[in-house]
Amino acid sequence: MVKGHSERMFDIVVYGVLLLAGIVAVVPLMFVVSMSLTPYGEVMRNGGYVFWPSGITWDAYHYLLEKTDMPNGLMVTIFVTVVGTTLSLLLTVLMAYPLSRKKMKGRSLLLLIILFTMLFNGGLIPTYLIVQKVGLLNSIWAMIIPNAVSAFNLLIMKSFFENLPEEIFESARIDGAKEWRLLTTIVVPLAVPSLMTIGLFYMVQYWNLYFQAVLYIQDGDLYPLQVVVRNILTLNESLDNINPEVTLPTVTLQMATVVAASLPMIIVYPFIQKYFVKGMLVGAIKG
Repeated sequence: MVKGHSERMFDIVVYGVLLLAGIVAVVPLMFVVSMSLTPYGEVMRNGGYVFWPSGITWDAYHYLLEKTDMPNGLMVTIFVTVVGTTLSLLLTVLMAYPLSRKKMKGRSLLLLIILFTMLFNGGLIPTYLIVQKVGLLNSIWAMIIPNAVSAFNLLIMKSFFENLPEEIFESARIDGAKEWRLLTTIVVPLAVPSLMTIGLFYMVQYWNLYFQAVLYIQDGDLYPLQVVVRNILTLNESLDNINPEVTLPTVTLQMATVVAASLPMIIVYPFIQKYFVKGMLVGAIKG
């Protein structure tokens, strides 16, 4: 079908807007990466701003790995992210599935309580006192357990379970399947796209954890990556402050810190993105 003039103009406008949006997103990222790799002399010659360096140096990354707490903070954050995401997904599924069954007694009351927590919370001081009383202060679990279940993610998962065809459950029950088997062999496989999406939400939440660490953690060895990054970024805020040990401009060190903190999530995201658009329910019904 041949497109008319108005349709071609519309396509041009759409592609132009998408191209502009891509440039706006990519250019700052390229600037951050290039600055983290720019040699000291070139940064000084260009007044502290280089978009495309003539040469590259890994001195900033070597300094981060050898002279700062970033490796330890990275290990803490990886542990919190992996364990926290796994625990959160497990608890979310175990709570969402019963709540999706309309015959469950007390379902409406439980949903009301969960919704209430989305609108109101106990406040900072009561939450801190609870964490203190259960002995989680200055523990790595203080960054996992208080954030284990998100009411928003729980309701999303519940809605997905509710939309599963009831015929699938009836067929399995006729074959003698109980609720636990229904959950593990039918519901969870069908919910993989939603689980991956919710898992990404939890993963980003734990990876960016900062406030809870500052509030509950006093031991520097337990600081997660974001706290370490903040300490590095605020150590020297002026470009004139040069680290005498490595003769690196502060801006180069700051950019390298941002890249090192963001790179793991950038690497993981493409492998999870495909589940956002992948449909498994239609195939399950036809099967």
